[in-house]
Amino acid sequence: MRSASFDRLGGLCAILAGSAGFLYAVSFLIVARTSPDAGRLWSALFLMLGGLLSTGALTAVYERLRPVNDPAALWALLLGIVGVMGAAIHGGYDLAAAAHPFVAASPDAPSQVDPRGLLTFGVTGVALMMFGRLITAGAVLPRGLGSLAVLQGALLVLLYLGRLIILAPTHPVIVIPAIVSGFLAGPAWYIWLGLVLRLSAKGE
Repeated sequence: MRSASFDRLGGLCAILAGSAGFLYAVSFLIVARTSPDAGRLWSALFLMLGGLLSTGALTAVYERLRPVNDPAALWALLLGIVGVMGAAIHGGYDLAAAAHPFVAASPDAPSQVDPRGLLTFGVTGVALMMFGRLITAGAVLPRGLGSLAVLQGALLVLLYLGRLIILAPTHPVIVIPAIVSGFLAGPAWYIWLGLVLRLSAKGE
């Protein structure tokens, strides 16, 4: 049986994760242009927090989608947890480096934990697309939420491929998905999910 108390907790995690994702985009794409040190510090913090908070949100989504297709929902959850925890570890490493600089590899070198955003963007994107398809196939969450999850997942996968193949951070293939995902689709999906979870918990 689904727990209304965990729906409330998962909903809160989702709302906070969406907020952290938006603040990460602001720090990484805007603040870093005028103050690189501050942008690096804050973007690392929000990436770490967003990853940790997403674990609660994705667990709540999995619990809702179990009646639709339990094995597929579990697979999506496992991929999602690996992806967002990769983001949290990546953010934690960057935060440690920004707070207390130390001798490390070149900042242009790929992270050993999350090379070119494999987990943060690639694996998480695949998980969101799977969750989105399950949401649209079932009737346990709004279908629009499923479509938005598929869009956000596709943007994340495209962002990973752009970072892997093109590298140039100013290339449109990287900039456009980063802006749409970071400022619009990602925060909107998490916050909408959080509101749905918390409102449904109130009615139980």
